[in-house]
Amino acid sequence: MGMMDRSIRGFLLTELVAGMKLTFSYMFRRKATVNYPFEKGPISPRFRGEHALRRYANGEERCIACKLCEAICPAQAITIEAEPREDGSRRTTRYDIDMTKCIYCGFCQEACPVDAIVEGPNFEFATETREELFYNKDRLLANGDRWESEIAANIAKDAPYR
Repeated sequence: MGMMDRSIRGFLLTELVAGMKLTFSYMFRRKATVNYPFEKGPISPRFRGEHALRRYANGEERCIACKLCEAICPAQAITIEAEPREDGSRRTTRYDIDMTKCIYCGFCQEACPVDAIVEGPNFEFATETREELFYNKDRLLANGDRWESEIAANIAKDAPYR
């Protein structure tokens, strides 16, 4: 009976008909793909993208030069130099991140007591040269200024879980 059954199924092309039925059922469904450069999918509030240094509302940078992010970085991608100000507070004079070393673990963001260094929502920061991936303090502050509204919203969404 097995040979006869296989012959009948082969003659009637039942597998082909079942495959075509499945193909046509997908033809009328909503598309699963996204036209990437023009459409972007949703990003989680916990997404770890391009680094940024944040400022307070008065415009002063948040980093207090405690160097916890430099100490905790497993890739040793962060370099900080600091000196005291006239008012006695410490601020960074140099804050560099080597993005070619960074593994986007998020430890720097977790270690920061004042939420100064964050990994923002930007995932499109491809470069043509390696030197463009060495971020200095000015570039990090510019990233923070550019993405501040989204970064603050993401931190607020994530706050109950911290």
